Amino acid sequence: MHMLYNSDSFIVVQFDVPLTEAETDPGRQLNRGGFEIVDKFARREIFIEGALAESFQQGVQALMGDRQPSEDELDDFIERYASMGQQPVVMH
Repeated sequence: MHMLYNSDSFIVVQFDVPLTEAETDPGRQLNRGGFEIVDKFARREIFIEGALAESFQQGVQALMGDRQPSEDELDDFIERYASMGQQPVVMH
């Protein structure tokens, strides 16, 4: 688990879970994971994985390019994914 981003509006955490596929090749490592995006104002979260997580990662890399985007630019991009969140944030 790696916190990638924390602003007044959003938190983005990356999860990488290494899995071993012992049946076919004991030395082969697979990675499974994704991103958790928390919308602080709406108090909702979403966990994205697979193709959606890959699209998110590519979008962030394109946004970063060779410059440092502003917090507003990053928040605008993250909001597109966060708006899909339906899971309420619950404090334990």
